[in-house]
Amino acid sequence: MYQRVAELYPICRSITGDGFRETLRRLHPDVALQLHEVPTGTRVFDWTVPKEWNVREAWIKDSRGEKVVDFARHNLHLLNYSVPFCGTLTLEELRPHLYTLPDRPDWIPYRTSYYKEDWGFCLSQRQLDGMSEGSYEVLVDTSLADGYLTYGECLLPGEETDEVLVSCHACHPSLANDNLSGVALTSALVSTLSRLERRWSYRFLFVPGTIGPIVWLARNDERTEKIRAGLVVACVGDSGSFNFKRSRRGNTELDRAAEHVLRHIGGDAVVEDFSPYGYDERQYGSPGFDLPVGSLRRTPHGRYPQYHTSADDLSLVRADCLAESLRCYLEIVRVLEGNRTYVNLNPKCEPQLGRRGLYSLVGGRTDAERREMAMLWVLNLSDGSNSLLDIAERARMPFPEIVAATRELLGVGLLEERKAA
Repeated sequence: MYQRVAELYPICRSITGDGFRETLRRLHPDVALQLHEVPTGTRVFDWTVPKEWNVREAWIKDSRGEKVVDFARHNLHLLNYSVPFCGTLTLEELRPHLYTLPDRPDWIPYRTSYYKEDWGFCLSQRQLDGMSEGSYEVLVDTSLADGYLTYGECLLPGEETDEVLVSCHACHPSLANDNLSGVALTSALVSTLSRLERRWSYRFLFVPGTIGPIVWLARNDERTEKIRAGLVVACVGDSGSFNFKRSRRGNTELDRAAEHVLRHIGGDAVVEDFSPYGYDERQYGSPGFDLPVGSLRRTPHGRYPQYHTSADDLSLVRADCLAESLRCYLEIVRVLEGNRTYVNLNPKCEPQLGRRGLYSLVGGRTDAERREMAMLWVLNLSDGSNSLLDIAERARMPFPEIVAATRELLGVGLLEERKAA
């Protein structure tokens, strides 16, 4: 995953354009993506697909002809979605088009102008301080024209047609944690789950932020009734503690599964209620859809100083943190996959587990006691109304231990799955 982040980091991405397409192409062959192209001007609910943006070069030259700001050195230098411009300006005339972070003098900010035609440059405060009064030649060689918005989609069919949705935004330029860590982890999820038997179907979306999920929802309105759970992936490569943002409903199976996993995975995980501000969970959770989609991240967007700056680079993302994040996502998948409801076939008093080989003959072993306690909880609460997640929560035991106990009890004929009506 870290190598994936490093590979994609130099590419200049935006909500449309060749950089976004190149990013999706680089995900092959690990992710068998279907690419969708949606024409400029397409109405999607209250929005319209914007013009396509591409960059050739952009720079500012001083009176000596030296490039004092150059898009070729760092793609954050150009205001994302800048319209073409060519001319000579004084520094005073140029200043309204320059963006810096005075409190972080060595960092370049990330700024965009998606829906208002403008041009500009982002640079460090130290660079700006070094620019003397005088004339500057400016070139913004970009195109903003009718074209397409691109997004990638991958479906892994399961035994059931109900779907788990996993969505990441892949539209930011060189930002390693915000954007690329989510792309890398989502790609790894596809690769991992493609090799496993699946109860549910899994739909993966690689979309531009905000406008991407709006486009997908507009084109797949009737399909959304199949979504039983979903996660928006972002900011999963830094060393911060896990942070889960609940779905709009707040108490769905997805919410409970994520909170259960975080409770048992260790660390100082934080669970937050839904708010209509953030990443694409706010589109999936808009009132007309109200999908059970939450967001699992580490340090949330806007809460680490490097956010949306050039300091969100490869040094901020750690391979071990990416691995831990992937493990957490897979544990949530394990709960969603295994959360079934059973009926105890011998409900009047406890069945005799010893003669069925399920009780240890030697007492005092902690592992045996936990295993046996898990079986007792499953037997006691398997009355057809409690799922395994219900039981794990009530027993305050990790979900895998409850699943293991269930398998043993199934093996000796003491349980029967209650099929959904």
